[in-house]
Amino acid sequence: MRSGRWSGEACYGGRAAAGSALAPSYAGLSLPASQALVVLARRNDLRNVAIIAHVDHGKTTLVDAMLWQSGSFRENQDVAERVMDSMDLEREKGITILAKNTAVSLGDTRINIVDTPGHADFGGEVERALTMVDGVLLLVDASEGPLPQTRFVLRKALELKLPVVLLINKVDRSDARPADVVNEVYELFLDLDAESSQIEFPIVYANARAGRAGFAADELAPDLGPLFTRLLDAIPAPTYDPEHPLQALVTNLDASPYVGRLALLRIRHGTLRKGAPIAWCRSDGTIQQARVTELYITEALDRVPADEAGPGEIVALAGLPEVTIGETIADPDDPRPLPVTTVDEPSLSVTIGINTSPLAGTEGTRLTASQVKQRLDAELVGNVSLRVLPTARPDA
Repeated sequence: MRSGRWSGEACYGGRAAAGSALAPSYAGLSLPASQALVVLARRNDLRNVAIIAHVDHGKTTLVDAMLWQSGSFRENQDVAERVMDSMDLEREKGITILAKNTAVSLGDTRINIVDTPGHADFGGEVERALTMVDGVLLLVDASEGPLPQTRFVLRKALELKLPVVLLINKVDRSDARPADVVNEVYELFLDLDAESSQIEFPIVYANARAGRAGFAADELAPDLGPLFTRLLDAIPAPTYDPEHPLQALVTNLDASPYVGRLALLRIRHGTLRKGAPIAWCRSDGTIQQARVTELYITEALDRVPADEAGPGEIVALAGLPEVTIGETIADPDDPRPLPVTTVDEPSLSVTIGINTSPLAGTEGTRLTASQVKQRLDAELVGNVSLRVLPTARPDA
């Protein structure tokens, strides 16, 4: 079990909501509440970062190395390669489909790492992942350079004003051209109309398979220390308003055979506590009262029970059997729904029907059109990128 408080520092930003005629004075100046600066706190013991890259540029391999070097696994522990690829299809194809998170601990600081898809077909997963983080690690192959999917995901990150750390991977390749690739990334930022502050990104070079990184392509450290240093320096700590009521956005779903459906979410403000009442702001506009039956945080690849979790943390929550992606968990006394994340429309359409061949019924369990429809409707619950529309055919 994990419980306890968190530390942070104050910073200033945003505007206070109008709730009184005058807000507290700053530097002796009294301002209307709608004009007053909000005092934000910062979680210096936490970082949330997404890794984005084109397929096969070494994203999942890098996460594996980060987990090993942070001491997440015992030396004698048998862990499959590509530990972040958990679905059968992901392991078979060697790609990442679902956005999923893990965590590494560096001293008193925990880094939540969100591993995102490298295919445009799974763009909805990318968009959801970016709502959970405060910065991105852009990983580019030292030979191939930035490819189309890199452009797609980077555009999403820049639209959200997320800071970027550039990692040039596979610098050990015989055809590596790190200097040219860095220039290509600069050109990509300019093409995407990045702000000047976003273009001034820090650069790290790496050989992820060997678990080495450095600040120069020909001078790699024996470990990933330089990468960890850059992440802690360049990715901002989560900020929150200590006076704001609880707010957390559901960004993904999972299931447990013991506690049922799990809502994966990032806490924006406030604290979630096991057993505490919450307001469940549903997608249809209604608000229901509920209770947190179980609460989990991530340590390495495991979900660990926790008594409470604070702002900035990425957690899994049980107790909402019909929760869907995009809904908000809020304070029961002051529920404030968060805006729903918009997702690009699907890039591919297909018509799915029942098997009408002579071998129909010899394999599988979804044999009728209604059963196929039920399965697709079930997939809609956890896949915001999917659209299911009826057809005029009775068998499809």
